[in-house]
Amino acid sequence: MQHQLKSISKAGIPEAIAKVELYRYLNEPEEAESICRDILAIDPDHQLARRMLGLSITDQFTGRTGDRYDEARTIFQGLHDAYERNYYTGLLLERRAKAQLRAGSAAHILLPLVEEALKCFAEAEKIRPAGNDDSILRWNRCVRLLESHPEFHIQHPGPSSFDSEEAPPVRISGRRAGSR
Repeated sequence: MQHQLKSISKAGIPEAIAKVELYRYLNEPEEAESICRDILAIDPDHQLARRMLGLSITDQFTGRTGDRYDEARTIFQGLHDAYERNYYTGLLLERRAKAQLRAGSAAHILLPLVEEALKCFAEAEKIRPAGNDDSILRWNRCVRLLESHPEFHIQHPGPSSFDSEEAPPVRISGRRAGSR
């Protein structure tokens, strides 16, 4: 027997959104994601459901390759409001960096993610609605993350430079290079 998904009613969207929030608070992001997908199935342009879907996906980040980073980024890039696109993309980058840090990735490798998140939050701050300091709060969290992990700023040497005078002579056809 094949089971089919059922559609919710448009009138049920506000209650469904409330359930998404509840499931996110209960740390059940898969349930929240499922409800967001039900809402978007009947109203594909529902901006709040889009935001909540992207957040539900980032709630599931583990720092491993199975994270659906690209999917969440596409969802956030589909938001109509420029402030929200910048803010939620910054949040995505911050959450990705923190998940990878928890999973054991080296902090200095994650620095570009945090710096890109900071750029997104700075852009969002420039165009934020009056009284909305969320982008500043996220900026400050990223700065505190960097301060709490000094290894973000450890310089790891790249490949060492090669000095040909320190190298052993190279033999060409039975003779040393440079000899006649």
